[in-house]
Amino acid sequence: MPEQFMIFGGMVFAAVFFLMMGLTIPVFGESQKARKNLQKRVLELSADTDANTITLLLRKKYLRSLSPVERWLESLPGMESLADTLEKADLKYRAYQVVCGVILLTGLGAAAGWVVTRNIWVALAVGCICFVIPVFRIISAKHKRIAIFEEQLPDAIDIMKRAIRAGHPFSESLHLVAEEMEGPVGQEFRVTFADLNYGNDLRRAMLGLLHRVPSIPVMALVSSILIQKETGGDLTEILERIGKVIRERFKFQRRVKTLSAEGRLSAWILALVPFVLVVVVSWTSPDYLPLLLDDPMGIKLIVVAFVGMVVGVYWINRVLRIEV
Repeated sequence: MPEQFMIFGGMVFAAVFFLMMGLTIPVFGESQKARKNLQKRVLELSADTDANTITLLLRKKYLRSLSPVERWLESLPGMESLADTLEKADLKYRAYQVVCGVILLTGLGAAAGWVVTRNIWVALAVGCICFVIPVFRIISAKHKRIAIFEEQLPDAIDIMKRAIRAGHPFSESLHLVAEEMEGPVGQEFRVTFADLNYGNDLRRAMLGLLHRVPSIPVMALVSSILIQKETGGDLTEILERIGKVIRERFKFQRRVKTLSAEGRLSAWILALVPFVLVVVVSWTSPDYLPLLLDDPMGIKLIVVAFVGMVVGVYWINRVLRIEV
């Protein structure tokens, strides 16, 4: 009987966790097709440059600065991709530190679940949750930083436009953005300006910006600047139009979030009602739930309800998330 309650409690906790994971994802963003097109466009733009070679050289220089043990850990498969994700999320951790921390947290969580419940399934569930939380934290930090960058980008474009109209060179307009703005935009434009000062050409520096901030608005800005440098034209007019489009896109994003707020609140209420009812019934009628838990058919119904809850959370997320 206690084990059945533990299994039921573990399912409830996991379902609530999946609900939180699903509904805290932003309701507005690029579709999978748009992200694939973005990656394809980046590859096309960087096809005739040696950006990958430069990145490889910087990676080797970074590894040489580490101790032998740290160098071996950072050279393991997948560490380079994780390090790139941590950099995009602006998290000051090394890849091997994150991996070791996640493994330690997962082990401690599973051990704590086993000590408290003596149930292997609850221990595995707690361990999985402890594993997913740091991963979700990293991904969330990355998306949040990109969102802040997109929000600040129109102001940065205005600064660049005014600087170019005042007669400053393009590189100096990047420097002005880095000096006058804070947050992700100031950081990334500072890196881009330093990249130009260290002798890299404009194409490689702008592609580096796009690599660090993979976003549709950034791709539009980088593509326009590179095309203008090759074909000519009024750069200030191009920047003005891009800034206007990005602002309108951001306004549309805010409008979508406002209009979908009621739906998200309804989703939370509908998804949490079963759990609230379980607590209320357990409190008011303690002999009612054991009838469900003692019967094998009741356990099967609970499993079916749990699977339905996971599917429902996924479907709610699909309905509420508007992809453009």
